[in-house]
Amino acid sequence: MSSVVLGVGASHSTLMNTHWKEVDHLPGAHRFRDGLLQARRVLAEARPDAVVIIGSNHFRGFFLDLMPAITVGVGEVLGAGEAGTPSGPLSVDTDLARHLVDSLVDDGFDPAFSLRLTVDHGITHSLQHLVPELDVPIVPVVINMFAPPLPALARCHALGRAIASAVGRDGADKRIAVIASGGLSHQLPWPAWFDALSDDDRFLVEAWLNGRHSWAEYEVRRRQIIRAARPQINEDFDRRFLAMVEAGDLGPLLGLSSAQVAAQAGNGAQEIRAWIAMVAALGPCTGRTLAYAAMDEWLTGMGVAVLEPRS
Repeated sequence: MSSVVLGVGASHSTLMNTHWKEVDHLPGAHRFRDGLLQARRVLAEARPDAVVIIGSNHFRGFFLDLMPAITVGVGEVLGAGEAGTPSGPLSVDTDLARHLVDSLVDDGFDPAFSLRLTVDHGITHSLQHLVPELDVPIVPVVINMFAPPLPALARCHALGRAIASAVGRDGADKRIAVIASGGLSHQLPWPAWFDALSDDDRFLVEAWLNGRHSWAEYEVRRRQIIRAARPQINEDFDRRFLAMVEAGDLGPLLGLSSAQVAAQAGNGAQEIRAWIAMVAALGPCTGRTLAYAAMDEWLTGMGVAVLEPRS
């Protein structure tokens, strides 16, 4: 049977790709980048046969005309290519992906699946920096983290356990790594789709609803709105979260509602769902935080951690 041999959690920010010169003088930016390099080496040493990568959608592959809670790419997977992230076809472990969907259904989940899935930097940024050659097949698992209603944190933890169970029942003998992409604390200038008040709010909701075949047309103004936002980073929340990741025990968080997460750490912190699922997929484990930096210039608390099964 296959087994999960490593977990990696990594924050993402496309500003790292497009505006590195603006932060090259900051120790925090180098700390985070060096943490990614160290995680890349650990991942390469684990020799995974496939990577299950759990991340978010930023309204470039999923839109408000249809927003599933959990989606697995089982066929063609295409990187959107925004802001210097990988574009075009990505290698996919289709056998593992199809088995994962079937196994999740058996475990009481109702995942969507896609034979032609577009993923944005919620998936591809971590691949770009952790698997730079893009030479390891992936199984993308996209969790809805920005369009309420969101899956509960406890549900995402159960999803991670179900992913590990599926890996163990796949009838193969593969080494599987699980990558969580996103977080930590940050606040994006994004309205709830049902509460768009300003001109910028209405523009964003229009882009999220109508951008399925033309998302790039909205990109310039959308990026201007994000870059004009004021940073709201809760470093204390991030460090407490990373300590729980290191211990492999996120129990104290699982009862939080989406509103409570947003109140404590911003709407962007909803992406900790990916980390929660990843930690659960590892089971009993030990972790190390490789880097943390509260990067105002990227609006985000940027963390990198690796976890290994205790067995």
